[in-house]
Amino acid sequence: MRYRPEHKAEIHRKIVQDASRRVRAEGLNGAAVSAVMKDTGLTHGGFYKHFGSKDDLLLESLRECFREIEDILVHSAEQSAPGEAWKAIVKTYLSLELCEHPERGCPLAALSPELARADKRMKPRIVAELVNYKDRMLPFMPGQRSADKERAFFVIFSTMVGAVEIARMLPDRAAREKVLASARKFLLSSF
Repeated sequence: MRYRPEHKAEIHRKIVQDASRRVRAEGLNGAAVSAVMKDTGLTHGGFYKHFGSKDDLLLESLRECFREIEDILVHSAEQSAPGEAWKAIVKTYLSLELCEHPERGCPLAALSPELARADKRMKPRIVAELVNYKDRMLPFMPGQRSADKERAFFVIFSTMVGAVEIARMLPDRAAREKVLASARKFLLSSF
């Protein structure tokens, strides 16, 4: 059977999207080649038609994770009133919805400890994704100078990542919301 020319690209994208959800929900090992390929309706052997190695899949899926959360946060910022963009980002990031659905949330909140322990060969590429994330968020951060905006980014995002990680550990929904609300209130009154 012959496929349309764009078929391979569509399948590749589907594999990456599935892997990006899996790594956020289950960790870096959650994107097992066999599971990802099965979800896509392909065999394990078809994997190498799309990727040179599992590391290539992981890096592409991380790129997709960052792109998805960036798009969500940018959309939120762009819908806000002038000067309120960073606050909209905080409110969106620290929402119960994203907290309770790690497969749609920020890869930093889902994977930071694993990313910190990643193979030395992968680290520069992971850091490049973090730099892209920061660069995409910087225009919305509070502050007049670039250095102020960068400082704000690291303080705001470090606080949000930690709050989401702690909230996800709590079994009670009300307790999770309390952690998220506390972090929101703190950040929104700090800049």
